[in-house]
Amino acid sequence: MAPATTRIDYAHELNDQQLAVVEAGTGPLLVIAGAGSGKTRTLTYRVARLIESGVDPGSILLLTFTNKAAREMLGRVESILGPDAGRVWGGTFHHMGHVTLRRQSERIGIDRNFSILDREDSRHLMSDVVEQLGLREEADDVPKSDVICEIGSFAANTERTVFETIEREWNYLSRAAEEIDQAVNRYRARKRELACVDFDDLLILWATLLQEHEEVRSWYGERFHHVLVDEYQDTNSIQGRIVDLLVEKRRNLMVVGDDSQSIYAFRGANYANIFQFPNRYPDSKLFKLEWNYRSTPEVLALANSSISHNAMQFEKTLKAYRPSGALPKLLEPDDAGSQARMVTRLLEEHRSRGVPWREMAVLYRSHFHALDLQMELTGRGLPYAVRGGPRFFEQAHLKDTMAFLRVVDNPRDELSWRRLLKLYPKVGDGTAGKVFALLSSKGDALAAATSDAIVKELPKPAKVFWPQLASLLRTLAMPSFRERPGDSIGTVLDSDYSAYLEETYPNARSRKEDLRQFSEYARKYESTRELLQQVSLLTDLRGDQPDRGDGEGAVVLSTIHQAKGLEWQVVFVIWLVEGRFPTANAAKETEELQEERRLFYVAATRAKDSLYLMAPQAASDNRWDVVQQTSRFVEELEPSTFERIRGGAF
Repeated sequence: MAPATTRIDYAHELNDQQLAVVEAGTGPLLVIAGAGSGKTRTLTYRVARLIESGVDPGSILLLTFTNKAAREMLGRVESILGPDAGRVWGGTFHHMGHVTLRRQSERIGIDRNFSILDREDSRHLMSDVVEQLGLREEADDVPKSDVICEIGSFAANTERTVFETIEREWNYLSRAAEEIDQAVNRYRARKRELACVDFDDLLILWATLLQEHEEVRSWYGERFHHVLVDEYQDTNSIQGRIVDLLVEKRRNLMVVGDDSQSIYAFRGANYANIFQFPNRYPDSKLFKLEWNYRSTPEVLALANSSISHNAMQFEKTLKAYRPSGALPKLLEPDDAGSQARMVTRLLEEHRSRGVPWREMAVLYRSHFHALDLQMELTGRGLPYAVRGGPRFFEQAHLKDTMAFLRVVDNPRDELSWRRLLKLYPKVGDGTAGKVFALLSSKGDALAAATSDAIVKELPKPAKVFWPQLASLLRTLAMPSFRERPGDSIGTVLDSDYSAYLEETYPNARSRKEDLRQFSEYARKYESTRELLQQVSLLTDLRGDQPDRGDGEGAVVLSTIHQAKGLEWQVVFVIWLVEGRFPTANAAKETEELQEERRLFYVAATRAKDSLYLMAPQAASDNRWDVVQQTSRFVEELEPSTFERIRGGAF
């Protein structure tokens, strides 16, 4: 193909570092793109430059993690070079795997007309497998199909056995490991029998196809002259192997990512893919994009200071294009309540200076960290939206726990009774309605819960658990518990409900931590009724409207994982204390600690203008105020990179 006439002034459109990447020659290229450094722009112009230099657009493959990212980049190239650029191959790994398997399915023994199971389909198929194998008849602690699907998927994507996965990630289910492994293996066999694949298979089978069929690997090696990969730090081991196999022949590979923003190990991402790239490709060229267009020099100085403490990294220093601004501030409120009030007051101050609500965000390590803040924002009527999840009290495990308390406070609360009843095996709406009708016909519903008439209405699997429920409700009804709602919540968590969480949700650990924090929060109330009234009042208020019609939007509350790739004028990072950020478990392992530090780096680099670090000095623990140790991620910063403001006042 003849080279196209150059129409782009690359030197004008790009900075020197971006230009070096765009004009790099052939061979393997590793581009370490710092936060806010114009990664997408660089990738776009690299594709454009390849086409202008004579590369056939149909021989270029761009692999991304979202279809939106692929469309955005390819759309930009097309707007620059015209419709011919639309022949570039682009999409997610899963999309390209699907396209490949449709063409080559017979080589790996699957029907060309295979169906793709979505998450709901996978859950139903796994549920059928568990029932057919009779696993729950053999072991009461076999988890629900959602959890088994998650375990099987994580094992597949990390290329570990089910037993290794359970030991590392779900050790509280170790007693059911044999049954879970049996279910996963049968599920995989059933997919083949039904000519179905799930999303994991789109990667696994694609990798198998390339690895085991040299003629296929050779054909794609001829087809794709250049392969470009976005967000390479987020690839798992299977995706990394697919890329290596695709470029085995021509070796024209450009991977773009930021090792300092590799924060998804819990999803199976393999940090070694980017960190060991120079070892796998000894002839590779390394480029760095260090000019940041997002943040002030002061914000970047703090981020640079933090990430410098990671031993495993490609060293780089973010440099600001923007003029100087305010120093980040470290605030040390007295406790969780003071932190919530301080953040709220500062949000209002920034709004009064003209910053829209939507340009402010509060970031945290885990959703439960925002409990007090959600309560404070709701009470003050400030608009907020929780990114990547429901408000705290809208979560199922919080609603379940409050149902226990509501039944004790008001035994005629039909909705709460129905919710509790349906937690138990084989109890649906019909059975729950019959049981409640019987309970409500008695003078004392709590006392009637253990009667023969009630037990008779329950299906056999639920009868086993009913005595524990009745006993738990009697305990919660005792005056000493009614006056100590924190203890009541703790008692629910220590009951069989804890096992229910483990068997029902893949993220049972974080849900139990939510309840522990709710228990501590509830200790400020003098009765269960007072707590329930306050929660009901707060959840009725419309404090989380994403837009009130005035164009100002809402303050964003988000975990740091959910905030990656986003930016705001004003950012707060809360609960920067040891045990919360970093987590207690991460502090024990070097690799996990370094990922936690990368998470802090991601949080800091979300801020454009103002960054606040919040480190409460005390937290409640079983009715005692426990002094907190400020996070090592703060203490290890260069003192010149932030202003420390001690005490609860500001």
